Amino acid sequence: MINPYSSFKHQSGVVLPISMIMLLLLTLISITASQVTGIEEKMAGNSRDTNIAFQAAEAALRGGETFLTQATLPTFTATGANGLYSETTTPPRQSDDWSSFNTVTYSAASLSHTASAPLYVIQQLNSIGSGTLDAGNYSENELYRITARGVGGTNTAVVILQSVYKR
Repeated sequence: MINPYSSFKHQSGVVLPISMIMLLLLTLISITASQVTGIEEKMAGNSRDTNIAFQAAEAALRGGETFLTQATLPTFTATGANGLYSETTTPPRQSDDWSSFNTVTYSAASLSHTASAPLYVIQQLNSIGSGTLDAGNYSENELYRITARGVGGTNTAVVILQSVYKR
């Protein structure tokens, strides 16, 4: 009688090491994929925070421009009372601590996702004669620099915008 198990004597058992190597490769691929996904989520969150900060700064900038459409403006001072700086002073820059300056807080219901309300300051610039930039009938053009600061969902995403407004 022929022994049916005699053919197993010639096998070396390679299936187990190969399947262990395949399992190790699949585990490494899964770990790498989850790390990449985590990094992509952080990048998307940072992009969202930056976008929110930009929108907040843009809204504050437009708020400052709207303020300048009044018929008469208050006095611009060297100390920046109410966020209105005269031409002889330097308003806050991006690297400055904005809490130590006189600023205007811009608030709107649409900015509820920001970590704090956006701020802006307006600096009065030197007036120029009408012959240089404007072909209109104005004797002088009043120029103002509006600087707005917005933050995103966290205080680490900060955007500073500036515009020059002619009145």
